[in-house]
Amino acid sequence: MTDILPVAPSDAGTLGPPRDWSLFIGNKFVPSAGKRIPVINPATGEQIGTIADATAEDVDHAVEVARSAQVSWARKAPRARANLLLQVAQVLEAHAEELALIDSVDNGSTLRMMRGDIALGIRQIRYLAGLTTELKGQSIPTDERDSLDFTIHQPFGVVGRIVPFNHPFMFAASKVVVPLATGNTVILKPSAETSLSALRFAELAAQVLPPGVLNVLTGRGSHAGDLLVRHPDVPRIAFTGSVEVGLQIQRSAATNRAKVVTLELGGKNPLIVFADADLDAAVGGAVRGMNFTWQGQSCGSTSRVYVHRSLWSSFIERMGRQLEAMQVGDPLDPASDVGAIVSRKQYDSVRGFLEEGLADPNARLVTGGLEDRPSVGTFIRPTLFAFDGGGSRSRLVNEEIFGPIVVAMPFDDYDEVIEEANRLDVGLTASVWTTSLATAMAATRDLQAGYVWVNHSGQHLPGAPFGGMKDSGIGREESLEEFYSYAQQKNVYINYSESGARK
Repeated sequence: MTDILPVAPSDAGTLGPPRDWSLFIGNKFVPSAGKRIPVINPATGEQIGTIADATAEDVDHAVEVARSAQVSWARKAPRARANLLLQVAQVLEAHAEELALIDSVDNGSTLRMMRGDIALGIRQIRYLAGLTTELKGQSIPTDERDSLDFTIHQPFGVVGRIVPFNHPFMFAASKVVVPLATGNTVILKPSAETSLSALRFAELAAQVLPPGVLNVLTGRGSHAGDLLVRHPDVPRIAFTGSVEVGLQIQRSAATNRAKVVTLELGGKNPLIVFADADLDAAVGGAVRGMNFTWQGQSCGSTSRVYVHRSLWSSFIERMGRQLEAMQVGDPLDPASDVGAIVSRKQYDSVRGFLEEGLADPNARLVTGGLEDRPSVGTFIRPTLFAFDGGGSRSRLVNEEIFGPIVVAMPFDDYDEVIEEANRLDVGLTASVWTTSLATAMAATRDLQAGYVWVNHSGQHLPGAPFGGMKDSGIGREESLEEFYSYAQQKNVYINYSESGARK
C-alpha cells in the first residue's frame, strides 16, 4: 500500500488507493512497531487502509513530546493561542469536502450529514477559541489592609482526549480546542473504527500549531487507550463513549496517581409526549431526536418514546410513516437519508437487538428491520417497536442500542411516566412535548437528565453545557464550564506591606 495525496475539495468522490496511516506525533507521521488494524468502508466491506495499534513505547514517546512542547505552549498569551486555533479552523475549512468524504467512507454516515459535521466542528473551534480569555480568576477580601488574595488558573500539562466513532471529525476537532486553549498539550485517541479524519485533522493543524501541541495515537481502546489513561505523566483524561468503558477508564486512571477524569457517556434517553402536545410536531421531534441520519449512533438519541394513551395510535401510525419514507443506501448518494452502521461488530450488536425484538411477543414491529438488499454493507432500516402494554423488562427498553432502533410505550399519568423515565441508571438527555407551561416546568425539574428539551430535540446550542447525570457522565462540555475543567485553580496571597516584605 502507498500513501495518497490529499483529496482536493473538487475531487470529492474518491479517496484513491488504500493508505497505511502512521501515528502523528510532533507534527509528523511516525511509524509504529505495533500491529496494523484494517480500515473498512462499512458500506461496501472494502478495505481502504490500515492504522497502527500504538504500543507502550509509542505512548511514552507521544507523552514525552507533548510534555516538552507544553511549557512553551502554556507561556503563549491566551489570545495568541486562541488566534492560532482560529487559523486552524481556516485551514480546515479549505479542506471541508475532503474531510467530509473521509468520514463518510470511514464511518458509514451519509456524505450530506458528514458535511454538516465538518461545518459544526469548525464552528465549535471558532466559538470555543473565542471564549479563551473568559477563563478568569477572582479576588478575595483579606483581613489586612496591605495584602491581596486572588486566584489564577493554570494548565494540567498533557491531556489525554479519547473520542468515539459516531462523529469522527466533529469530536476530534471540537474536543481538543478547550484543553489547547487553556495551555495544555493534547494526545488525541480516536476510535479504532474511525481514525482517519483525526489523523488528517492533525496533519492539517500542523500547518499552524507548534510541534507536539496536538498528537494522535491510534489503536484499540483496550490497548492504546488504556496505556494512555494509565500513563503517570498524563494527569487529565477526558472520554466520550459508553458507560462500560467510562467506568473502566475511571478505574484505570487511578492506577498510579491522582487524575482528573471527565466522562460524557451513553444514555437511553426518554422523549415524553403529553396529551396536550402538538402531535405532528412531536412526531417530527421524535424522528429528529433519534438521529436516524447518523444511523441512531448518537449518545443523545431519544431512543425511548413515551406517548400519552390518548395520542398513542395516531402517534405510532404517523411516526411509522415518516420512518418508512426514509431512504437507506449508499452514503455517497445524495438521495440517501440513512447510511451504514459503522462496523460489522456494531452491526451484529444492533442486529441482535433487532432479532430479540422480533422474537418478543410484547414488541410490535411498526416498521423497519434489516435492509432487504443483497449487500455486504452494514445497513439497517430505521426501526420502530411499539410495546402496546409497556415493556420495562425488555432489553430493547433498558439498554442503549446505539443503532437505528427506537421503542415506544403508552402511559396514562404524569407520575407514572416520570418514574419510568428516571428508572434507569443513565441520564444524559430528555425531551418533553406539551403546550402546558406548568407541565413543562415540572418535567424539566423532575427528569434526571443533564440536557432537557421542551418541544424540541437533538440540537445543541453554542455555549449550553452538555453532559449527563448518574452513569451518563461527569462534567460539562461545549461551554465555559469546560474551560474551568481543563485548568487548575491556584490561590495567591500577597502581603505587600513594608513590614511584611522585611520578614
